[in-house]
Amino acid sequence: MSSSSSSNSSSMQKRVNQIIANYNPENVHIGVLGSHSALEIAAGAKQEGFKTVVVCQNGREKTYARYYRNIFDKIIFLDQFQDITKPETVKELCELNTVFVPNRSFSVYAGYEEIEQKFVVPLMGNRYLLKTEERTLSRNQLWLLKEAGIELPRSIKSPQDIDCPAIIKVPEKSRSIERAFFYASSYAEYQREAEKRLNAGIITKEALEQAVIEEYVIGAKFNANYFYSPLNDEIDLLGFDRRIQTDLDGVLDMPAQEQLELKIPTQNIEIGHQGVTMRESQLEKIFEAAEKFVSICFKEYPPGMIGLFALQGAVTKDLEFRVFDVSPRVPGCPCVEPTSPYMKYKYGVEVGPGKRVAMEVKRALRKDRLSEVVT
Repeated sequence: MSSSSSSNSSSMQKRVNQIIANYNPENVHIGVLGSHSALEIAAGAKQEGFKTVVVCQNGREKTYARYYRNIFDKIIFLDQFQDITKPETVKELCELNTVFVPNRSFSVYAGYEEIEQKFVVPLMGNRYLLKTEERTLSRNQLWLLKEAGIELPRSIKSPQDIDCPAIIKVPEKSRSIERAFFYASSYAEYQREAEKRLNAGIITKEALEQAVIEEYVIGAKFNANYFYSPLNDEIDLLGFDRRIQTDLDGVLDMPAQEQLELKIPTQNIEIGHQGVTMRESQLEKIFEAAEKFVSICFKEYPPGMIGLFALQGAVTKDLEFRVFDVSPRVPGCPCVEPTSPYMKYKYGVEVGPGKRVAMEVKRALRKDRLSEVVT
């Protein structure tokens, strides 16, 4: 980290430590933004006896304030999600003794600079790692994967260099949080597919010019979901999931001839997840990839990885686990608790992402080590 970044993080950590020093350990709330994985985090917190708080945006609150009101002790309503970093919201969360769990929506709506400099609510995780999810950052997730020595797809510098099946990752025009992926095996195919999406208004020319182009890994897709505990220096494998994506899944459900006749530019918009398991003989390499990633994060973004994260990749026919995406925060995969056996092997009971977070917070409070699991 640069000296200025290190100074900023040190200053923030001091402020956070001052806040948790005044927390009542008997009245801690687990907090989350009302989107992405809020239900999973809240349900897990309730399993471990914690109170919960959810921050909702007016107009998008029914899931939390009505349909699943039973798992939230406190609901904070905002006109827009980005108001979560305003002083009055931060003050209210701190007064509730909140340990906040960052999800993808929190990162996008609050903004990295605001999170790092203004949102002094203790975060379960490393707030400085959140921005590595953005591929435009120099020391981003792909850079970390390379530095860690983790297998990943070959990067293709320009469309003219496409010489294999490639995936082009472009933000959507209307929803930058979503990426309008498309595929090409040559420059000519790239031009045709890009033109379709530009004409359909799915992407912009500016976004296309900044797109990431990678070799498309042909293999079985696995999202490996983990939890790293600074308290005992152990990595838990919560389980694996696969993404359900629209309208890609809808197109793939059709016979090949009909797919070709549709001639529509498919999109990879994540709408759900399926739980899966992996052949037991391959699990060691899944843990090894996580160990490498935790190690490089500790070196490059101190205090390193804390809590939940995921490595999204594919297992090739040569049984290589090649990683092409990282979630440096809670992955959106509530399906792993009921479908994954891996945590039951270790703890004797099913443990999902939310419950595992709450277990760590409870242990940290009991040992007076909360400052080691929050930033």
